[in-house]
Amino acid sequence: MYMLNPLIFLPSLALSTSSLDNLVILGAVMWACEAVSNSKEPTSPASKSLLLLALRTHLSPDSIILVPPVMMLILSSNGHWSHLASPNKFAFRKPNGIQQTGQIIGEWLLYWLSLTMISSLIAGGTSWMGQTWGATFTLLDLTPNPGVWWYFFTEMFDHFRPFFLMVHLLLYVAPICIKFQHDALYAFFILTGILSTFKSYPTLSDAGLFMVLWSVFPEVYPYLRHPLPTVLVFLHSALLQPLFAHLWLSHGTGNANFYYATTLVGACAGGMGVVDACWGGLRIALGDGKGKRTDGGVREEEERDGEDTEVVTQQ
Repeated sequence: MYMLNPLIFLPSLALSTSSLDNLVILGAVMWACEAVSNSKEPTSPASKSLLLLALRTHLSPDSIILVPPVMMLILSSNGHWSHLASPNKFAFRKPNGIQQTGQIIGEWLLYWLSLTMISSLIAGGTSWMGQTWGATFTLLDLTPNPGVWWYFFTEMFDHFRPFFLMVHLLLYVAPICIKFQHDALYAFFILTGILSTFKSYPTLSDAGLFMVLWSVFPEVYPYLRHPLPTVLVFLHSALLQPLFAHLWLSHGTGNANFYYATTLVGACAGGMGVVDACWGGLRIALGDGKGKRTDGGVREEEERDGEDTEVVTQQ
Protein backbone atom coordinates (compact mmCIF):
# COMPACT_ATOMS: atom_id res chain seq x y z
CA MET A 1 0.00 0.00 0.00
CA TYR A 2 2.76 2.44 0.92
CA MET A 3 5.22 1.68 -1.86
CA LEU A 4 2.54 1.45 -4.57
CA ASN A 5 1.06 4.85 -3.75
CA PRO A 6 1.97 7.27 -6.60
CA LEU A 7 2.08 10.16 -4.13
CA ILE A 8 4.82 8.29 -2.26
CA PHE A 9 7.14 6.94 -4.95
CA LEU A 10 6.90 9.92 -7.34
CA PRO A 11 8.52 12.30 -4.81
CA SER A 12 11.16 9.62 -4.23
CA LEU A 13 11.90 9.53 -7.97
CA ALA A 14 12.17 13.32 -7.87
CA LEU A 15 14.78 12.99 -5.06
CA SER A 16 12.57 14.92 -2.64
CA THR A 17 13.50 14.94 1.05
CA SER A 18 9.80 14.62 1.94
CA SER A 19 10.19 10.85 1.71
CA LEU A 20 12.76 11.05 4.51
CA ASP A 21 10.31 13.11 6.58
CA ASN A 22 7.73 10.34 6.23
CA LEU A 23 10.34 7.75 7.17
CA VAL A 24 11.22 9.63 10.34
CA ILE A 25 7.65 10.15 11.56
CA LEU A 26 6.59 6.59 10.75
CA GLY A 27 9.64 5.33 12.63
CA ALA A 28 8.61 7.44 15.62
CA VAL A 29 5.12 5.94 15.56
CA MET A 30 6.50 2.42 15.18
CA TRP A 31 8.76 2.77 18.21
CA ALA A 32 5.93 4.37 20.20
CA CYS A 33 3.76 1.31 19.50
CA GLU A 34 6.69 -0.90 20.43
CA ALA A 35 7.00 0.94 23.74
CA VAL A 36 3.34 0.24 24.49
CA SER A 37 3.46 -3.45 23.59
CA ASN A 38 6.77 -4.07 25.36
CA SER A 39 5.68 -3.31 28.90
CA LYS A 40 8.75 -4.91 30.49
CA GLU A 41 11.36 -2.62 28.93
CA PRO A 42 9.54 0.35 27.37
CA THR A 43 12.34 2.85 27.94
CA SER A 44 14.49 2.06 24.91
CA PRO A 45 11.67 2.09 22.29
CA ALA A 46 10.23 5.25 23.83
CA SER A 47 13.60 6.99 23.65
CA LYS A 48 14.00 6.00 20.01
CA SER A 49 10.53 7.31 19.26
CA LEU A 50 11.22 10.62 20.99
CA LEU A 51 14.53 11.01 19.17
CA LEU A 52 12.88 10.52 15.78
CA LEU A 53 10.05 12.80 16.82
CA ALA A 54 12.54 15.52 17.73
CA LEU A 55 14.30 14.99 14.40
CA ARG A 56 11.02 15.37 12.48
CA THR A 57 10.19 18.54 14.40
CA HIS A 58 13.69 19.83 13.71
CA LEU A 59 13.33 19.19 9.98
CA SER A 60 9.75 20.46 9.71
CA PRO A 61 8.52 22.75 12.52
CA ASP A 62 4.92 22.29 11.37
CA SER A 63 5.15 18.70 12.60
CA ILE A 64 4.99 19.89 16.20
CA ILE A 65 1.24 19.21 16.07
CA LEU A 66 2.08 15.50 15.76
CA VAL A 67 4.06 15.47 19.01
CA PRO A 68 1.11 15.24 21.48
CA PRO A 69 -0.58 12.15 19.95
CA VAL A 70 2.71 10.27 19.72
CA MET A 71 3.48 11.08 23.37
CA MET A 72 -0.04 9.98 24.31
CA LEU A 73 0.60 6.72 22.50
CA ILE A 74 3.75 6.17 24.58
CA LEU A 75 2.02 7.01 27.87
CA SER A 76 -1.31 5.30 27.24
CA SER A 77 -2.32 2.00 28.80
CA ASN A 78 -4.77 1.20 26.00
CA GLY A 79 -2.15 -0.26 23.71
CA HIS A 80 -1.62 0.52 20.04
CA TRP A 81 -4.63 -1.42 18.76
CA SER A 82 -7.85 0.34 17.86
CA HIS A 83 -10.28 1.31 20.62
CA LEU A 84 -12.65 3.34 18.48
CA ALA A 85 -15.55 0.97 19.10
CA SER A 86 -15.13 1.06 22.89
CA PRO A 87 -13.98 4.57 23.87
CA ASN A 88 -12.67 4.97 27.38
CA LYS A 89 -11.06 7.78 29.28
CA PHE A 90 -7.31 8.16 28.79
CA ALA A 91 -5.38 6.14 31.37
CA PHE A 92 -1.66 6.23 32.04
CA ARG A 93 0.31 3.06 31.66
CA LYS A 94 2.09 3.64 34.98
CA PRO A 95 0.76 4.94 38.32
CA ASN A 96 3.09 7.96 38.25
CA GLY A 97 1.69 9.17 34.95
CA ILE A 98 2.15 12.89 35.58
CA GLN A 99 5.79 12.42 36.48
CA GLN A 100 6.36 10.21 33.46
CA THR A 101 4.75 12.85 31.23
CA GLY A 102 7.24 15.43 32.48
CA GLN A 103 10.10 13.02 31.80
CA ILE A 104 8.86 12.31 28.27
CA ILE A 105 8.53 16.02 27.44
CA GLY A 106 11.93 16.77 28.97
CA GLU A 107 13.62 14.01 27.00
CA TRP A 108 12.04 15.22 23.75
CA LEU A 109 13.17 18.79 24.45
CA LEU A 110 16.67 17.54 25.21
CA TYR A 111 16.89 15.76 21.87
CA TRP A 112 15.47 18.76 20.02
CA LEU A 113 17.86 21.23 21.68
CA SER A 114 20.79 18.89 20.96
CA LEU A 115 19.88 18.75 17.27
CA THR A 116 19.53 22.54 17.20
CA MET A 117 22.92 22.98 18.83
CA ILE A 118 24.59 20.57 16.42
CA SER A 119 23.06 22.41 13.46
CA SER A 120 24.27 25.74 14.83
CA LEU A 121 27.80 24.40 15.26
CA ILE A 122 27.86 23.04 11.72
CA ALA A 123 26.41 26.25 10.23
CA GLY A 124 28.67 28.46 12.34
CA GLY A 125 25.81 30.40 13.89
CA THR A 126 22.07 30.66 14.17
CA SER A 127 21.40 32.38 10.86
CA TRP A 128 20.14 29.09 9.43
CA MET A 129 17.03 29.32 11.62
CA GLY A 130 15.66 32.29 9.72
CA GLN A 131 16.42 30.67 6.39
CA THR A 132 14.74 27.36 7.26
CA TRP A 133 12.30 27.64 10.15
CA GLY A 134 11.65 31.30 9.37
CA ALA A 135 10.60 30.46 5.82
CA THR A 136 8.04 28.01 7.19
CA PHE A 137 6.53 30.45 9.66
CA THR A 138 6.55 33.55 7.45
CA LEU A 139 6.01 32.10 3.94
CA LEU A 140 8.21 34.71 2.27
CA ASP A 141 8.60 32.57 -0.85
CA LEU A 142 5.28 32.61 -2.70
CA THR A 143 6.37 30.16 -5.38
CA PRO A 144 3.34 28.14 -6.58
CA ASN A 145 3.02 24.81 -4.76
CA PRO A 146 0.27 22.25 -4.03
CA GLY A 147 -0.83 24.27 -1.00
CA VAL A 148 -3.29 27.15 -0.75
CA TRP A 149 -1.34 29.77 1.20
CA TRP A 150 0.94 30.97 -1.64
CA TYR A 151 -2.00 32.56 -3.50
CA PHE A 152 -4.00 33.29 -0.37
CA PHE A 153 -1.41 35.72 0.98
CA THR A 154 -1.01 37.54 -2.31
CA GLU A 155 -4.65 38.59 -1.97
CA MET A 156 -4.78 39.27 1.78
CA PHE A 157 -3.19 41.73 4.17
CA ASP A 158 0.08 40.69 5.80
CA HIS A 159 -1.20 41.00 9.37
CA PHE A 160 -3.17 37.76 8.87
CA ARG A 161 0.03 35.77 8.31
CA PRO A 162 0.93 35.06 11.97
CA PHE A 163 -2.51 33.60 12.68
CA PHE A 164 -2.79 31.30 9.68
CA LEU A 165 0.86 30.20 9.66
CA MET A 166 1.65 29.96 13.39
CA VAL A 167 -1.62 29.65 15.33
CA HIS A 168 -4.12 28.05 12.97
CA LEU A 169 -2.64 24.54 12.99
CA LEU A 170 -2.22 24.54 16.78
CA LEU A 171 -5.95 25.11 17.28
CA TYR A 172 -6.75 21.56 16.13
CA VAL A 173 -4.39 19.71 18.48
CA ALA A 174 -6.25 19.92 21.79
CA PRO A 175 -9.77 19.13 20.47
CA ILE A 176 -8.60 16.14 18.42
CA CYS A 177 -6.40 14.71 21.19
CA ILE A 178 -9.13 15.14 23.81
CA LYS A 179 -11.91 13.69 21.68
CA PHE A 180 -9.84 10.68 20.59
CA GLN A 181 -7.92 10.24 23.84
CA HIS A 182 -8.94 6.57 23.83
CA ASP A 183 -7.11 6.02 20.52
CA ALA A 184 -3.99 8.18 20.21
CA LEU A 185 -3.02 6.54 16.93
CA TYR A 186 -6.29 7.67 15.36
CA ALA A 187 -5.69 11.20 16.66
CA PHE A 188 -2.27 11.09 14.99
CA PHE A 189 -3.95 9.97 11.76
CA ILE A 190 -6.41 12.89 11.76
CA LEU A 191 -3.72 15.45 12.60
CA THR A 192 -1.65 14.08 9.71
CA GLY A 193 -4.54 14.89 7.38
CA ILE A 194 -4.87 18.39 8.83
CA LEU A 195 -1.14 18.98 8.43
CA SER A 196 -1.15 17.82 4.81
CA THR A 197 -4.04 20.19 4.06
CA PHE A 198 -2.91 23.38 5.80
CA LYS A 199 0.87 23.08 5.76
CA SER A 200 2.65 26.21 4.52
CA TYR A 201 4.73 24.29 1.96
CA PRO A 202 2.95 20.94 1.43
CA THR A 203 4.29 18.17 -0.75
CA LEU A 204 2.77 15.16 -2.44
CA SER A 205 4.25 12.93 0.26
CA ASP A 206 2.18 14.66 2.94
CA ALA A 207 -1.08 13.80 1.20
CA GLY A 208 0.27 10.34 0.36
CA LEU A 209 0.99 9.61 4.02
CA PHE A 210 -2.56 10.57 4.98
CA MET A 211 -3.93 8.28 2.27
CA VAL A 212 -1.77 5.36 3.37
CA LEU A 213 -2.81 5.67 7.02
CA TRP A 214 -6.42 4.99 6.02
CA SER A 215 -5.44 1.34 5.63
CA VAL A 216 -4.63 1.12 9.35
CA PHE A 217 -8.28 1.66 10.32
CA PRO A 218 -10.45 -0.51 8.04
CA GLU A 219 -13.13 -0.75 10.72
CA VAL A 220 -14.26 2.83 10.03
CA TYR A 221 -14.97 2.23 6.33
CA PRO A 222 -18.66 1.26 6.81
CA TYR A 223 -19.27 4.48 8.75
CA LEU A 224 -17.90 6.98 6.25
CA ARG A 225 -20.51 9.38 4.89
CA HIS A 226 -19.08 10.43 1.53
CA PRO A 227 -16.02 8.33 0.59
CA LEU A 228 -16.70 8.28 -3.15
CA PRO A 229 -17.09 12.07 -3.57
CA THR A 230 -13.93 12.60 -1.52
CA VAL A 231 -11.92 10.25 -3.73
CA LEU A 232 -13.30 11.79 -6.92
CA VAL A 233 -12.56 15.34 -5.78
CA PHE A 234 -9.02 14.33 -4.85
CA LEU A 235 -8.47 12.61 -8.20
CA HIS A 236 -9.83 15.69 -9.97
CA SER A 237 -7.25 17.87 -8.24
CA ALA A 238 -4.39 15.40 -8.64
CA LEU A 239 -4.95 15.09 -12.39
CA LEU A 240 -5.49 18.78 -13.14
CA GLN A 241 -2.71 20.26 -10.97
CA PRO A 242 0.21 19.18 -13.20
CA LEU A 243 -1.77 20.06 -16.33
CA PHE A 244 -2.64 23.61 -15.26
CA ALA A 245 0.82 24.17 -13.80
CA HIS A 246 2.38 23.22 -17.13
CA LEU A 247 -0.01 25.43 -19.10
CA TRP A 248 0.56 28.42 -16.83
CA LEU A 249 4.26 28.20 -15.98
CA SER A 250 5.61 26.66 -19.19
CA HIS A 251 3.35 27.79 -22.02
CA GLY A 252 1.90 30.93 -20.44
CA THR A 253 -1.54 30.14 -21.83
CA GLY A 254 -3.36 30.35 -18.48
CA ASN A 255 -3.16 32.37 -15.31
CA ALA A 256 -2.73 31.82 -11.60
CA ASN A 257 -6.45 31.38 -11.02
CA PHE A 258 -6.54 28.15 -13.02
CA TYR A 259 -3.78 26.48 -11.02
CA TYR A 260 -4.99 27.89 -7.70
CA ALA A 261 -8.45 26.48 -8.38
CA THR A 262 -6.99 22.98 -8.56
CA THR A 263 -5.01 23.46 -5.33
CA LEU A 264 -8.16 24.75 -3.65
CA VAL A 265 -10.04 21.66 -4.81
CA GLY A 266 -7.23 19.53 -3.38
CA ALA A 267 -7.54 21.34 -0.04
CA CYS A 268 -11.29 20.71 -0.11
CA ALA A 269 -10.61 17.01 -0.72
CA GLY A 270 -8.22 16.94 2.24
CA GLY A 271 -10.79 18.67 4.42
CA MET A 272 -13.50 16.25 3.32
CA GLY A 273 -11.22 13.34 4.21
CA VAL A 274 -10.47 14.75 7.66
CA VAL A 275 -14.15 15.46 8.40
CA ASP A 276 -15.15 12.00 7.22
CA ALA A 277 -12.42 10.43 9.36
CA CYS A 278 -13.70 12.29 12.42
CA TRP A 279 -17.28 11.25 11.67
CA GLY A 280 -16.38 7.60 11.14
CA GLY A 281 -14.20 7.49 14.26
CA LEU A 282 -17.05 8.85 16.38
CA ARG A 283 -19.88 6.96 14.71
CA ILE A 284 -18.26 3.56 15.10
CA ALA A 285 -18.73 3.72 18.87
CA LEU A 286 -22.50 4.04 18.44
CA GLY A 287 -23.04 1.39 15.78
CA ASP A 288 -25.78 1.61 13.19
CA GLY A 289 -28.49 -0.53 14.71
CA LYS A 290 -28.08 -3.27 12.08
CA GLY A 291 -25.60 -5.42 13.89
CA LYS A 292 -23.82 -6.03 17.14
CA ARG A 293 -20.24 -5.22 17.95
CA THR A 294 -17.50 -7.15 19.65
CA ASP A 295 -14.89 -5.69 22.00
CA GLY A 296 -12.37 -5.50 19.17
CA GLY A 297 -14.56 -3.16 17.18
CA VAL A 298 -15.52 -5.64 14.46
CA ARG A 299 -19.12 -5.46 13.38
CA GLU A 300 -21.01 -8.70 13.19
CA GLU A 301 -24.25 -9.02 11.31
CA GLU A 302 -27.13 -10.35 13.31
CA GLU A 303 -28.29 -13.80 12.44
CA ARG A 304 -31.81 -13.87 11.17
CA ASP A 305 -34.01 -16.94 11.22
CA GLY A 306 -36.38 -15.57 8.58
CA GLU A 307 -39.24 -15.12 10.99
CA ASP A 308 -40.62 -11.68 11.68
CA THR A 309 -41.60 -10.84 15.20
CA GLU A 310 -44.41 -8.41 15.75
CA VAL A 311 -44.79 -6.53 18.97
CA VAL A 312 -48.34 -5.55 19.76
CA THR A 313 -48.80 -2.78 22.24
CA GLN A 314 -52.11 -2.67 23.98
CA GLN A 315 -53.29 0.48 25.58
